[in-house]
Amino acid sequence: MKKLISAILLTGFTLGNAQVIIGDAIGTASVKTSVLLEFALGNKGLILPYVRTLPAPAPITQGTILLDASTATAARVKFSNGTSWVDLSGQDANVTAALTIQPTSVVETTSKSIIGARSSSADGVLVLESSTKAMVLPQVNKVSDIPSPSPGMMVYVNKTGAKRLAVYNGSKWSYWKP
Repeated sequence: MKKLISAILLTGFTLGNAQVIIGDAIGTASVKTSVLLEFALGNKGLILPYVRTLPAPAPITQGTILLDASTATAARVKFSNGTSWVDLSGQDANVTAALTIQPTSVVETTSKSIIGARSSSADGVLVLESSTKAMVLPQVNKVSDIPSPSPGMMVYVNKTGAKRLAVYNGSKWSYWKP
């Protein structure tokens, strides 16, 4: 019964405020009204879905981000610009061992979690729908604080003089800064 009540309250909160905070009870909701999905500060990251076959043909929903493991010994983090896949890693990684614990078949092709709207035409496991709000990535002071990074992990390094997006392809971190 407690689980049912919690689910109802969470659903009501999510639909009413269109904001989800993971890893913290408060987050920055009171000061950042443009946040749709937020991860609390810590030593964890967001792990992208692994794909053994890169979705095609284009156009793929713009903003889609994934770990391309179609060649397990040359995995790379990629995002879709709507017409093609753009490499964020810049280097290959061998994720053969990590793939042994990943599912090998699709159980449900139409299931997805949507935050910010009741429905979405975007194809993805987690879909954030908003024209005025964004996702805040998990923030870390340095990637070396993450005890065991997983292939496909994304974090935002929030350190004075070194603020940047970091993606882990299973072998090395790649950094993107403004």
